Amino acid sequence: MIRTGWFDELLPRILAHRGLALEAPENSVAAFQAALAAGATHLETDVRATADGVAVLVHDPQLPDGREVGAVRLAEVRDALPQVATLDEALAALPDARFNIDVKHGAAVIPTARAVAAAGAAQRVLLTSFSGRRRRGVLRLTPTAATSASSGGIAGVVLGLRLRTPAITRLALRRVQAVQIPERALRTDLAAPWSIAEMHAAGVEVHFWVVNDPTRMRELVARGADGIVTDRADLARDALR
Repeated sequence: MIRTGWFDELLPRILAHRGLALEAPENSVAAFQAALAAGATHLETDVRATADGVAVLVHDPQLPDGREVGAVRLAEVRDALPQVATLDEALAALPDARFNIDVKHGAAVIPTARAVAAAGAAQRVLLTSFSGRRRRGVLRLTPTAATSASSGGIAGVVLGLRLRTPAITRLALRRVQAVQIPERALRTDLAAPWSIAEMHAAGVEVHFWVVNDPTRMRELVARGADGIVTDRADLARDALR
């Protein structure tokens, strides 16, 4: 199993969801810098591709004016979102930061892999996607990077937990190093201590999203969570350190 430098930071992990967007736009370099200054250990971000094949850190499929991100060139995206960062720019601006990269569209698979390779950043990124196809695609191009479960794997985890069948959970989590999940799914308490323990027994870290209440952050870590994905890295630092 791959165990990269992404996992070197001490637990618990504070994954800043799109950075810390209190005074800067989400997914901007400024938001990432603010998150790191506030105590984040990792940066969570989203990647789409422009029409000219550039990996940009944008969550929504559409720009504010309604145009699809993937239908316009980088220059046009910058006109609509002046502080938008490319993945190349973010990796270069923050050369020591660990990134959790969610590939949002199939067209972003190759540009994401190229940006990671150009920065020599495979050891400090975790590549993931809700789509198993996209996740596998970017990992084929970046085989030394870490990854977390896609929606199919998470569904398998839920099934294994509901049936109290660890073999199903282990099968669902093979070939991944982490599972990043909500606290509940399909009427299943994924945050119960025994649920977390069963996922740990499958050999993965367990990260919960998106948690902004400090008390709940502490509760989840006390139950065994390895990381918290949060909009408020500043609150997480005080709650968990």
